Amino acid sequence: MPKIRYNNIDNVSTDKTLKEFKQWREQRRRKVKDYSYKVPKHEPELDYLHANREETTITWIGHSTFFIQYYGLNIVTDPVWAEKMGFQRRLGVPGIPIQDIPPLDVILISHSHYDHLHLASLRKLVTSKTLLIVPDGLKRKMIRKGFHRCQEMKWWEHMVLGGVKITFVPAQHWTRRTLFDTNTSHWGGYVLEPNHAVHVSEESAAAREIAEKSASNVQKSSGDEQAAGYPPVLYFVGDTGYFKEFKTIGERFDIDVTLMPIGAYDPEWFMTSQHVTPEEALQGFVETGSQLMVPMHYGTFKLADDTPKEALDRLEMERERLGIVKERIRVLGHGETLHIRHEAADTE
Repeated sequence: MPKIRYNNIDNVSTDKTLKEFKQWREQRRRKVKDYSYKVPKHEPELDYLHANREETTITWIGHSTFFIQYYGLNIVTDPVWAEKMGFQRRLGVPGIPIQDIPPLDVILISHSHYDHLHLASLRKLVTSKTLLIVPDGLKRKMIRKGFHRCQEMKWWEHMVLGGVKITFVPAQHWTRRTLFDTNTSHWGGYVLEPNHAVHVSEESAAAREIAEKSASNVQKSSGDEQAAGYPPVLYFVGDTGYFKEFKTIGERFDIDVTLMPIGAYDPEWFMTSQHVTPEEALQGFVETGSQLMVPMHYGTFKLADDTPKEALDRLEMERERLGIVKERIRVLGHGETLHIRHEAADTE
């Protein structure tokens, strides 16, 4: 039976020829880059994060890996604690050591590239109670690797876990882990939003079990819910080039916080279809209608020819050009926790 091959919207291609690869390699040899700048490392708030089940928090581990606490759920995105990516060593240690991560309810995988899905990290994080959510086409592979509590989703599909609605949304990218599995699973991002009805969907048994646990946590904290309000809507973009669906996603969801990639864009002629530039990241942020942007996908691995300092400098220059107030772009350090309920109110 032939394998399903997944595509981007409008069939935008990310394929590159051998000639283009050689051209990039020749250009790279002539470039001299300064990697002296390091993303600041913060001491993680471990005691607070282990005790917290009420406040929405986002802690940057590095690259596209975040530890998120949302409406009673402990969530990790794109888990990568690897010391190396290929022949490149990690530029900074993870924001929280993997053994110190609080017990996880859910792990969200945007796609199967090695810098977004590290199996050794996953094995250390997953317990019998952890639900793994992956793009369409990836579940069979994850089950073969021993991850049986796994749910896959197509673009625009959603599932409900207690008080949280999780929707898988499009991105413009591609994926591959071997020479033979190019684009045999999909790619995308996730939107987290409160499910005001707090009901359980007809998903897997694993999802129902976590939903019941989450609903219990919501009920425990609902005494002050009128004062605190519902949690903000979060959009984890995953890995993407600039595409028109930023606007579509913004029209479908009332997004408060966007976790947006800004790195691995140089050379732009080579990377443009699969990775946004800092300028395109801000354009996408504006088109989603989001209130707050947290940059990611920079400062952890040398995936392209840009440096962390270049990405941040270009982001700041474009922010000023567009007249976006500084408080709407929250640059985190590794291990730093954003307490959204308090700080999002300050940016409105």
